[in-house]
Amino acid sequence: MTDRSHELINTAAQAAADKLAHDIVAYDVSDVLSITDAFLLASAPNDRQVKAIVDEIEERLSKELGAKPVRREGDREARWVLLDYVDIVVHVQHSEERVFYALERLWKDCPELELPEEAKATRGKAEEHAKLRAAEEAAELDGEWR
Repeated sequence: MTDRSHELINTAAQAAADKLAHDIVAYDVSDVLSITDAFLLASAPNDRQVKAIVDEIEERLSKELGAKPVRREGDREARWVLLDYVDIVVHVQHSEERVFYALERLWKDCPELELPEEAKATRGKAEEHAKLRAAEEAAELDGEWR
């Protein structure tokens, strides 16, 4: 994996963390794929936040590193947006898609990359958010039945 790939991954991970992405993780896939060095995965609980995270990553990589994606997919629905920078590929998924597709399972044998502290601190946030949301919904239902 190249220094450029590390730089792109760390900047993208920090940008995602700054926009409150959940469960940011990166894998070195350079030994198993010839098309890219690394994957960055991040998620958010709603479509609007997915878009905000994607926009922030794109802006930061452009402004700070002069990198522009060669491909951007999934924009319209904002359920799973893919940014392909050749050296790295960024996947920002709605939390439901993240659970359903479980990309971590596919790449679990690849080395996990060290990320900035703010990005590492996002681990488990999706689960926390889901529990909080479930509690809110239960409270709403309870109120409706009284």
